[in-house]
Amino acid sequence: MSINLALILTLLTAVSGVVYALDRFVWKEWRKTGDEAVPGLRRSVVEYSRSFFPVLLFVLVIRSFVFEPFRIPSGSMMPTLLQGDFIFVKKYAYGLRLPVTETKVVETGEPDRGDVIVFRLPQDPNVNYIKRVIGLPGDTISYQRHRLVINGELVALERHPEATVLNPRFVEQLGDRYHDILINNPQYSINDGTYVVPEGTYFVMGDNRDNSKDSRWIGSIPDSHLVGEAVRIWMHIDGFSWPRWDRIGTKIE
Repeated sequence: MSINLALILTLLTAVSGVVYALDRFVWKEWRKTGDEAVPGLRRSVVEYSRSFFPVLLFVLVIRSFVFEPFRIPSGSMMPTLLQGDFIFVKKYAYGLRLPVTETKVVETGEPDRGDVIVFRLPQDPNVNYIKRVIGLPGDTISYQRHRLVINGELVALERHPEATVLNPRFVEQLGDRYHDILINNPQYSINDGTYVVPEGTYFVMGDNRDNSKDSRWIGSIPDSHLVGEAVRIWMHIDGFSWPRWDRIGTKIE
């Protein structure tokens, strides 16, 4: 069962805000007659609301409109992102959205090809995925034996100079952007085909091309399901191992 943290945070902020407002504008006589005149339970609720409302409101605003932390749960974005990476997602990159309803209220931009984005899974909006934008609205994407063709142009792909049999890395170029991908078997890939990206949606793929549940399976991602752009790693802890200090602060390319 998934937990809707945005809903919980919004409800806590709203409840504490209402109590704070009632105490400030309606229950003034409580403070005039002294704490002894205020029932113990109500006094406790008011005091907690006074203390937590500013903090909850600050966290809600930052989390909803500025940055939100996420943890990478799988290896679908290797080698760019590893399981156990903790990342910051820029929430205002593709529009300001209201918490819980995710209704866009301010347009601030659109994804570019090559962006690493977090989005809500269309089949289950309570689940967040992270992938790389490959196709923009109206694009025709062809994927055959690990080679991408976008609108008739073959995407540049070169073997990484540090690649080995156990670390089959390649460098892919999307426009002016370069990023590493993993290809386990260059001669064989799964779910090859040609895809036309509908208007208002984006075609996404994981950098771990043979181990990623992406638009080849789940379809293109509607703009309404975008959460934000993944921009930086702020911590890496996987299980009980020591943190990977070398990954802290790494910009996500």
